[in-house]
Amino acid sequence: MDNKEDELKRLEKLLARNIAQIAAKILILSNKGGVGKSSVAVNIAVCLSQKGTKVGLLDADMHGPSVAKMLGFEGGKLIVKENGISPFRINPNLVAVSMASFLENADTPLIWRGPLKMSALRQFLAEVNWGNLDYLIIDSPPGTGDEPLSACQLIRDLTGAIIVTTPQDIALLDSRKCVSFLRQLSIPILGILENMSGLTCPHCGKNINLFKSGGGEKSAKELNVPFLGRIPLDPRFVETNDNGRPFIELYPESEAAKVLDKICTLINGKVIRKAS
Repeated sequence: MDNKEDELKRLEKLLARNIAQIAAKILILSNKGGVGKSSVAVNIAVCLSQKGTKVGLLDADMHGPSVAKMLGFEGGKLIVKENGISPFRINPNLVAVSMASFLENADTPLIWRGPLKMSALRQFLAEVNWGNLDYLIIDSPPGTGDEPLSACQLIRDLTGAIIVTTPQDIALLDSRKCVSFLRQLSIPILGILENMSGLTCPHCGKNINLFKSGGGEKSAKELNVPFLGRIPLDPRFVETNDNGRPFIELYPESEAAKVLDKICTLINGKVIRKAS
């Protein structure tokens, strides 16, 4: 028992040291899967790093980690040294860590209960050498369960959370659950982001609302939280995610990239105002 208590104290000390070196900690979440949350988290992290800020990206989805594939380090193993774990360097301003780097292969299932997942997340936050960061972006799995709850409990000074949703009316129900979850934990809500909002026809140039439109904005208005914007659906997101190259890096002039850039500028402003 003493050894376990000593180890927990050691990790808590390391966690406090690491968190103190990170200016802003932002949780990305959604109440349901398939809304493009991880893709949004990856591109927001890359976009912020392109603006000259130091960014860390933590893939907190233990059962379905996808950040490693999206950023091109799938199959890579993290280097563990005496002084901690070295994160993957994505670009001069961006580092990332994913549970995928600890699995034997991409097909290996993680059969863990809640306490083990919280323990793993604590180790990611405490034993990874994040260094001095302007932002730590935390990509959580769908829902309001173990991983997002653990992140909120372990990082007691979370700067805020971004809720990713889709345009359908049913998005209101999912967004309401996320908003309620965050408010119960007293986590500031940076805003709701509507993803997959319309598709520009490659033939005629007209906008097609495949999944309707306005669900995210309607949710934000009814729940009295900020609305960050709409990211249009772009088929090239699938291509870039599969190839391990960030969309915003390859297609900076696309409408989706421009919206992402505006959202990151808005986030930057919110965080700066909060700090001041």
